[in-house]
Amino acid sequence: MAEWLSDLAVGAWYKADGEPFEIVGIDADAEIVLVQFFDGTLEEYDFDTWAQLAARPCAAPEDYSGALDIEREDYDLERDEVSVRSGRFDSPLDWIDNNNY
Repeated sequence: MAEWLSDLAVGAWYKADGEPFEIVGIDADAEIVLVQFFDGTLEEYDFDTWAQLAARPCAAPEDYSGALDIEREDYDLERDEVSVRSGRFDSPLDWIDNNNY
């Protein structure tokens, strides 16, 4: 087994050509590294191609929305807490707590 292969780990983030991606699988028998790009795209690299890719470790993105195909506004980070009191609730437990059951 190649020495560089022991440095790879599923869940590690790398960057090559400016695009971050996560290693989601390593098949040593088939000599394949499976990666998922931030936008959700899956790609397989054989070991030779991986070595030529010259990917460097990087931090995981702080914004998780890339693979979910949603915009930042779609997951409503600036939501009012009034929504539970106005009849809308996100969790049944919120409704129970507010009605003192």
